[in-house]
Amino acid sequence: MWIVRLALRRPYTFIVMGLTILLLGVFAIVTTPTDIFPEIDIPVVSVIWSYDGLTSEDMASRITTFSEYTISSAVSDVRTIESQTYPGVAVIKIYFQPNVKVEAALAQVTAISQTIIRRMPPGAVPPLIIQYNASSVPIIQLALSGKTLSEAQLYDYGIYRIRQQIAPIPGITLPLPYGGKPRQIMVDLDPQALLSKGISAADVSNAVSLQNLTLPSGTVKLGPQEYRVSLNSSPDAVAALNDLPVKYVNGAVVYVRDVGHVRDGFAVQTNIVRQDGRRSVLLTVIKKGGASTLTIAKQLKALLPTIRASAPPGLEVKELFDQSLFVRAAIAGVLTEGAIAAFLTGLMILLFLGSWRSTLVVITSIPLSILTSLAILSAIGQTLNVMTLGGLALAVGILVDDATVEIENIHRNLGLGTRLVQAILDGAQQIATPAFVSTLAICIVFVPVLFLTGPAKYLFTPLAMAVVFAMLASYVLSRTIVPTLVRYLLASERHGESGPSPFGRVHDAFQRRFERLRAAYVAALEQALAQRGRVLGAFAIVVVSGLVLLPFVGRDFFPTVDTGQFRLHVRAPAGTRIEETEQVFADVEASIRRIIPKDEITAVIDNIGQPQSINLAFTDSVTLGPSDGEILVSLNPERHRPTERWMKMLRETLPREFPGVTFFFQPADMHRSDPKLLVRSPQRHQLCRRRADPAEPHRLGEFAHEHGGDAERGRSVAAAQQPGHARAARGAGGDQPRERAARLRRPRQRAGP
Repeated sequence: MWIVRLALRRPYTFIVMGLTILLLGVFAIVTTPTDIFPEIDIPVVSVIWSYDGLTSEDMASRITTFSEYTISSAVSDVRTIESQTYPGVAVIKIYFQPNVKVEAALAQVTAISQTIIRRMPPGAVPPLIIQYNASSVPIIQLALSGKTLSEAQLYDYGIYRIRQQIAPIPGITLPLPYGGKPRQIMVDLDPQALLSKGISAADVSNAVSLQNLTLPSGTVKLGPQEYRVSLNSSPDAVAALNDLPVKYVNGAVVYVRDVGHVRDGFAVQTNIVRQDGRRSVLLTVIKKGGASTLTIAKQLKALLPTIRASAPPGLEVKELFDQSLFVRAAIAGVLTEGAIAAFLTGLMILLFLGSWRSTLVVITSIPLSILTSLAILSAIGQTLNVMTLGGLALAVGILVDDATVEIENIHRNLGLGTRLVQAILDGAQQIATPAFVSTLAICIVFVPVLFLTGPAKYLFTPLAMAVVFAMLASYVLSRTIVPTLVRYLLASERHGESGPSPFGRVHDAFQRRFERLRAAYVAALEQALAQRGRVLGAFAIVVVSGLVLLPFVGRDFFPTVDTGQFRLHVRAPAGTRIEETEQVFADVEASIRRIIPKDEITAVIDNIGQPQSINLAFTDSVTLGPSDGEILVSLNPERHRPTERWMKMLRETLPREFPGVTFFFQPADMHRSDPKLLVRSPQRHQLCRRRADPAEPHRLGEFAHEHGGDAERGRSVAAAQQPGHARAARGAGGDQPRERAARLRRPRQRAGP
């Protein structure tokens, strides 16, 4: 009651408070990061070991397993350890408890990884260690192509020029480019010449390594001058490597040129990217946890004109799979629904109260309550996303309760002949306690959200806070701003006099019809009470019908959203070389273009083979080697038929056209690829086999589907157990790896953590 008296005594103070809320709310909207979901702070650290030439079996037994055991015993707060082992590469992903101190965990992982180097095979180098969280997802991709540029030139320009130009954008991570041919000085050996000279490839490798050294030099002082000394321990040109002596054989010196040729070439290609049928290079931009997707996309697109202007002739830079469009559309949709809800709420208040001044007072409290909630969310580090804005949109109808009840009570007191100021005081006092209890009752509903764990905690806590902050702000505003506005707006309004306004006439007509509806409801209620048995029976039938339909309702972490993109994984028979796999992808792409009309496709990207090791830490791909990869298709955002329809047609058509090739779809948009990669289910199924069987991936997929899993995930697990690949997953307690294709001696099954 005292705060209402203060508001009536100091009206300008609370008018300024309202303007301050308006400014702070607008500032929060402009500066707060905007994304599709709240930041899911599930910390993950990836440890990437590389040892060229080592088989997956040796990598698994000599590097992966030992690293897993030492990490599980020396690093605190580890929840789960998972690993994937490829020929020459091992990727270990460490999932931590939500309350872990990421900096300390990262330091522990780094320290133990450096310590065990001495136990690794000779020549092992320290691993790459990368920290990220579940909100680190790709938001846009840049495709580099050119008819006059080779793949090596595209790769070099992408990694050394474009990557450096976009690196200063805050909040992004840049993996190495996909596709292309990384530059490398190659020594092409002639086996016949080696045999005739009695020299092995190791002799040539040792000779090149020993005579291509980078050594420190110094300076020399001669007379009054001081000269910098340069050494000739490393050739100045690539061609000079051909003149390096290898060995003294039969009284003659054998040079590199006698048994081979040194050239400026590229490494053996293990990853091919095709854009619309033409070989390209793909740069992926990954958003860090708390960064704004819209801000990053805006800054990157602002740089593209400069990047294109400075590019060499013939180079094309095209942005693909821009997730900011999806984020912007989702946010705009929520805002539109919130605006419609606010308009309908105001219309209902106008019809029931019949006073545009009272309606204006109530409508004013809605945006102020929402802006207060947004300002508080921004201050505590939250983002603008579908969950927070959706919560506010749902709360629009509730936010008007406090102001509506108070104004209605003020009207009642005015109708009793009370003066305006006293009517305001009496009306506020009479409903103070009920309004406060009602507000607290609504807020208490969201208290259980605070006890959620895992990803649900990060998703629904911001929604609950948005609603609670808005409700509390609504109650405070009903004690301050609302009385102030009522005093000034209702002072000139006449109560109980003839000659109603146009709004009053509409209100009277609405009230007459509403009274007839009320009378009809009372009659129906009396009839229902007279036939209680039938009513309860009908109610029971409805409830039971709902329970019967419950098993037929699908369940998923997020609802399906048609973003106009899909991601098809294609796996050729194991052992297929990458050049042959490229031809398979070309044929599959031709079939896709034949099924989907040309005007509905904007881009098709083929990502074939295994990328460089550091990129494996940022992807949820199940690509295992040169025999498989992914096809990313972007449909026309202006016009395209449902994406699910095309996916269903491809799922039915492609296996018939390409027998022996495995197809399955993976999440293509950021709101589903994120939880697929990092949000792990507490229930796991172990799928093992004794020997290779071409039909086994399908059987394992059916097994996973029948037992509550994902059929596609089941097939990917089975395919991961191809010859030459190992895959492991284990808990933090030091138990044996539950899934190891390198050691398929007998099936094992253990419950997940």
